[in-house]
Amino acid sequence: MKIVSFNVNGIRAILKKDFLKDFQYLNADIFSLNETKWSEENSFPVAFEGYKTYFTNSKVKKGYSGVAVFTRLEPLSVHYGLENGEYDEEGRIITLEFENFYYVAAYVPNAGEELKRLPFRMEYEERLSSYLIGLDKKKPVIYAGDLNVAHNPIDLKNPKSNEGNAGYTKEEREAFTKLLGHGFSDAFRYLYPEKVVYSWWSYRFRSREKGIGWRIDYFVVSDCLKPKIKDCIIHNEVYGSDHCPVSLEIDL
Repeated sequence: MKIVSFNVNGIRAILKKDFLKDFQYLNADIFSLNETKWSEENSFPVAFEGYKTYFTNSKVKKGYSGVAVFTRLEPLSVHYGLENGEYDEEGRIITLEFENFYYVAAYVPNAGEELKRLPFRMEYEERLSSYLIGLDKKKPVIYAGDLNVAHNPIDLKNPKSNEGNAGYTKEEREAFTKLLGHGFSDAFRYLYPEKVVYSWWSYRFRSREKGIGWRIDYFVVSDCLKPKIKDCIIHNEVYGSDHCPVSLEIDL
């Protein structure tokens, strides 16, 4: 099975680029999008033959956040938000339940300029962790998306100068460490403990061209799934967004 997650930084914008070709090229069984910025509640601007489409968007601010999932597999159930639908008002999480696993597609809140949303972000992290732990007690979990954190110094080009900035605060990094400590693993780092690859680059200063990036897009899996992982790839050959897609190949 192949799963792809991609922060498209706006579905309207990426549809004007090579997204349709990239979708076919990546050829996933499940393909999720983060930060779609799509506001319509009753329709999504693209569909693919052979895939069912599920999406959520922000109810509090148009053109903000948003997650979508295309799946060849029929889910047993679909849930929006965390427990009791928390955070669905910002369109951040979709959970698809399948026979052997849960797939949680997420776009995690950014701490923002001057860390104004850091308290909100940390509250989200705590409730997300509880939600994933609860799911994991029922069946294994694959949690994917733009998690808006570079976990360790290897995960960004300039760790010293970014210390304390959004996405590289002590609080955000420790929250990710704590989540992993509850029986989850970063699939890419499990396979490639020393590999330096980035999944996001600022549009400023030709950062992508210069190789100045961050790895903030992840697949996090229940530890029991680690032996089933075949590969986890960061597709920096794919353009169209300030992020690139990440894929997980797993034997389920």
